[in-house]
Amino acid sequence: MSQVLRGGIARLEVMTKFTLATLALASGIYTYIGVRSLLEGSPIAVFLAAVVYSAAVSVGIFAFWTYLMRFLPHVRQPSARRLMYIAMFIGCAMIIAMSAWLNAAALAGSAALEQHMAGATDQYQQSLDTAHGNALAAQGLLPDIQLASQRFSLLSDQERQSGALTGTSGSGTVVQLTAQMSSQLNALAGEIDAARDRIKTLFEAGSKTLEKMRQLTSGTGPIEERTNDFAAQTVTLTGIIADLQQTSIAPAVKRTADDLSKSFIAPAADGRTADLVDRQNQVVSKVEQAIKSQSKALSNAADEILARPPAKPIKFVPLSTAEAVIQYATDFLPSWAGAISLDLMPAVLIFIHSIVFEAIRREEGEARDEDGMTAGEIMRALKIYNNMQMLETQPVVPPAAGEKPAAAEKPAGGPPEASPGNVASINPVVGFTR
Repeated sequence: MSQVLRGGIARLEVMTKFTLATLALASGIYTYIGVRSLLEGSPIAVFLAAVVYSAAVSVGIFAFWTYLMRFLPHVRQPSARRLMYIAMFIGCAMIIAMSAWLNAAALAGSAALEQHMAGATDQYQQSLDTAHGNALAAQGLLPDIQLASQRFSLLSDQERQSGALTGTSGSGTVVQLTAQMSSQLNALAGEIDAARDRIKTLFEAGSKTLEKMRQLTSGTGPIEERTNDFAAQTVTLTGIIADLQQTSIAPAVKRTADDLSKSFIAPAADGRTADLVDRQNQVVSKVEQAIKSQSKALSNAADEILARPPAKPIKFVPLSTAEAVIQYATDFLPSWAGAISLDLMPAVLIFIHSIVFEAIRREEGEARDEDGMTAGEIMRALKIYNNMQMLETQPVVPPAAGEKPAAAEKPAGGPPEASPGNVASINPVVGFTR
């Protein structure tokens, strides 16, 4: 079994290196796409900087996983293996920091920017609706104001024709007073009615601008150009919303209602008789109370309109693709998973290598030096060992006085002379046992 596993690892070594290189290259390409959106300057400078950064990322990722794949499966001591795992985790965190988020920007950057524009469009829609609602709220007072104006006008006509209030027909103090109140309320109703056309025009312009913004969000073409056009449309829409805020007639209604009661001056009775003067004063007093009641009702209604929350000012902040991916990370979890997996997939290969080598060690037992020796190396070691044995058993005769030591005769077919070369060749087999 162990030989099969070793053979499999040897046959897959080229495939493993090719896989690591491909993953590193792919990560570098997506890193290049992501980093270009963050750099500013001339096109050549941006291109060179992005190429250098992406190349450094590719080389770093390839070297990191190659080192771990070469060493981690062979580390057997628990303490050393823990240190290797710590180094791997630190390296993975650094890879995510320098590459994975840029890969996610390349994979989902355009979609994240569209998500950003879609969210801004919804906010502007809410702001436009709020401003439009506040502007139209004063229009709800128009029927009440027109009804009050008609009531005063009717009283004036009745007093003029039949003396319904004082009992004496003709144009006098009461007729003038009721006609004046009717005229003031008519003027206020005219202002409210005139504001309606202005509000309608502004709302239609805002709706058209929102439609353009939606088309830019879901349209085609370079995302950078669409984002710039979208930002220009937001400026236009912000102005429209501000105009709608100023178009509200509620402040004018509030001022007019307060003026009705504060600026009321009872006219002097002009009756020809004391009885008529007394009746005119009584009617004027009742008209004054009616005016104050109408003024209070209009003022309270205007206060309710003015108390409504105004449209919140919105400022569209353009984002780069990388910033958009980070800000809307929860909406693009699959893209983040793919970007991180692209960088960290070699970790799975390392775990597989570690498991395989652990199985080999369990199958073969403790590693020994002779486990990796070939048949030729074993034969050469046996020959050197036999030569050593023959040198040790050959007797050495000491030379006589004055004579040169005679070289030992070399037996036929015997071992070669001991030499530094032979001695050096003995070193590799120290500790060899048959």
